[in-house]
Amino acid sequence: MSDITKEDLSPGPAAAVDFIRAIVADDVKNGKNGGRVATRFPPEPNGYLHIGHAKSICLNFGVSAEFGGTCNLRFDDTNPTKEDVEYVDSIEEDVRWLGFEWTDEPLFASDYFEQLYEYATHLIRAGKAYVDSLSGDETRAHRGTLTEPGKDSPYRGRTIEENLDLFARMRAGEFEDGAHVLRAKIDMASPNINLRDPVLYRIRRAHHHRTGDAWCIYPMYDFAHPPSDAIERITHSLCTLEFEDHRPLYDWLIQNLPVPGEPRQIEFARLNLTYTLMSKRKLLELVEEGHVTGWDDPRMPTLVGMRRRGYTPEAIRTFCDRVGVAKRENTVDLALLEHAVREDLNRRAPRVMGVLAPLRLVIENYPEGQSESFDIVNNPEDDSAGSRKVPFSREVFIERDDFREDPPRKFFRLAPGREVRLRGAYFVTCTEVVKDAGGEVVELRCRHDPATRGGDAPDGRKVKATLHWVSAAHAIDVEVRLYDRLFTAETPGATGDYRSELNPKSLDVLQDCKLEPSVSGAAPGSRYQFERIGYFCVDPDSRDRRLVFNRTVTLKDTWAKIERRG
Repeated sequence: MSDITKEDLSPGPAAAVDFIRAIVADDVKNGKNGGRVATRFPPEPNGYLHIGHAKSICLNFGVSAEFGGTCNLRFDDTNPTKEDVEYVDSIEEDVRWLGFEWTDEPLFASDYFEQLYEYATHLIRAGKAYVDSLSGDETRAHRGTLTEPGKDSPYRGRTIEENLDLFARMRAGEFEDGAHVLRAKIDMASPNINLRDPVLYRIRRAHHHRTGDAWCIYPMYDFAHPPSDAIERITHSLCTLEFEDHRPLYDWLIQNLPVPGEPRQIEFARLNLTYTLMSKRKLLELVEEGHVTGWDDPRMPTLVGMRRRGYTPEAIRTFCDRVGVAKRENTVDLALLEHAVREDLNRRAPRVMGVLAPLRLVIENYPEGQSESFDIVNNPEDDSAGSRKVPFSREVFIERDDFREDPPRKFFRLAPGREVRLRGAYFVTCTEVVKDAGGEVVELRCRHDPATRGGDAPDGRKVKATLHWVSAAHAIDVEVRLYDRLFTAETPGATGDYRSELNPKSLDVLQDCKLEPSVSGAAPGSRYQFERIGYFCVDPDSRDRRLVFNRTVTLKDTWAKIERRG
């Protein structure tokens, strides 16, 4: 079950002041960094951003805005074998879609490659870095374990002159990949494995998306990240808890390099969601192995996937705000995210009537060839949304599930001899059930009461059900894709291969759906509430006047029920 409870999310007097904002406020009050606040969002361009990144984006940009500071978008592009300009472009688009703008132009760790090289030679000259020639397996054998100290490399004693010469020749391309690495000279007996002479540079002949083939050695992420923050004069480096054990190394680098700034690293718990994978590596596997249609598959937790599904940036920001910033790892119920989406769409999405499993209903006492229109409110939550005219005719479609020939107890919708209301139109009574040769119901015959036009019965009689409908003469045919959770397990992969927990019912495609004509020509990204069904968004796949709708969320709100029970 989720670790986040209703009580955790209840607003309180200090709800808006998390521990990070408290630290920043104290630094500003004490005049640290001259009262200046500068943050950064530093993604690696090796995949698309997901909902976990949204939390970091909201935190970094939010803190800088609240304290009148700056926030950089910097790509830590130190691994050319996994990075691509496609990811750079998508990340920029996602940050903007969430509603944030970075200071000046986007920055890149690759902007600092020459400076980082100079920093590395500075460490060599200070006797605090050396060129190691152990193989990968030998390096791992020398590293030790969590309970046993490591062993010094036999190359640790190379002279400063020898190390400078080898490092320069590494840059010049004289050696094969893997022949040498540059390592920091710290402490092979340290209980923190990150301080056991970590690798700073490796030889890697790979084309870089920005620097091309200018370099054949690349800095490791742990070496490039802290000096890049310092070069940009970042005051507060906000990182997830996975980097907590790396902080001593980051501090060591800042203390031993002639950098122009001294960023303060603060760690916070990453976002974990039930029924959701947050590993970029595993998300990439889902894409490459064809389990989803791409990074923007609406079942993916990527921001581009959520955008395609119909999630709004406002809902995601609200969700991140409610989850807050914690010091310990926790898991948030996916229902809370869906609740935030429903709340937002309830306020902004226009209502329309659509039938996903159509059943024809013929009103026998309604004149053939006649039609009329009813004014129906677009959004009862927004008076400014006005109303629309919905056409009505002798034949309409209703939802197949809204009829039972032999209704069970407490089923109040349409049945033989029963009267119901057609939303905004008339009361109708079922008089006949038409079946095909196989006994399946294919049509209903009804009679309407003209006196009930657009409202209640003049004689005061009541009905127990109101059904949505679409005029058969005016309906447009659309495809509807019903998306559900991608995984059946609350914590995918916790007990084995996450692939075995993929939900085979995560997508159901319906081809013969009917919608009222007001949605004709709707642009991709347009969001609607299909009355009594759920929230839907027009998919970019819509072509040749045939609309395709993705279900964003259902109307059922499990989180609201959790809150009420609480």
